[in-house]
Amino acid sequence: MSPSLRPEPIRLRSAFLSDVHLGTRECLADRVLDFLHSVEVETLYLVGDVIDLWSLRGGLYWPQSHNNILRTILGKAKQGTRVIYIPGNHDVLLRQFCGHTFGNIEFHREFVHVTGRGLRMLVLHGDEFDGAVKCSRWTSTLGTHMYDFTLRIGHRLNTVRRWLGYRHWSLATWLKSRVGLAERYVRGFERAAVHEVRRRELDGVICGHIHRPELETMDGVLYCNDGDWVEHCTVLVEDRGGELELWDWSETARAALEVSAPLPLRAAA
Repeated sequence: MSPSLRPEPIRLRSAFLSDVHLGTRECLADRVLDFLHSVEVETLYLVGDVIDLWSLRGGLYWPQSHNNILRTILGKAKQGTRVIYIPGNHDVLLRQFCGHTFGNIEFHREFVHVTGRGLRMLVLHGDEFDGAVKCSRWTSTLGTHMYDFTLRIGHRLNTVRRWLGYRHWSLATWLKSRVGLAERYVRGFERAAVHEVRRRELDGVICGHIHRPELETMDGVLYCNDGDWVEHCTVLVEDRGGELELWDWSETARAALEVSAPLPLRAAA
């Protein structure tokens, strides 16, 4: 879209973006860029796995669109947006910079975000909870390889679907919803996150890692998972009134923005 035709940006208090996986072919980079160009945000949280250093070890894949995402984020930081980077397991090497600021980007291991309505939210990537989920190392390793394989197949499938005029569809999400082991892992992950929040006497948690967008109150704790940009196109946002919403930045939702702000996938109760 021409800049002159772009609608006025949506002004947000904060946005939480994770699991972009720059450096992989599965990254839906054009949609990430579209979101970043469509909002003005006071604080932008990068909640881990923004750059997939694991994938880059196996061979360099870095198209211009991935470079443009980093330039856009750096541009926002230079223009006054507070950018907080919380590295995940795929960009774990960046954790050595936690406690420092580079290019106006703050690096933190975790962060407590206070919403405009006073909720104290623990922000972290979420791989910290893997150890609390009861599964063997062999099962975890096999699951990771199978997931990566499924993403590659899904990427090729969606290339064909786009050529035929169909919208994006996630093979990995469809399979995970039908595999009992995957569902048990998700439930265990959520319980571990809620337990940690209750232990610290906070109000909620904001994380990523498992590529399962969710916004729900569990045992009195607000659990927010901002999803990802390889299977889904979801982002957790806080409007200027302090309300948390989970947005699906799909083609349909983006088209609706031409006349109005996107409807939330879920909003905090």
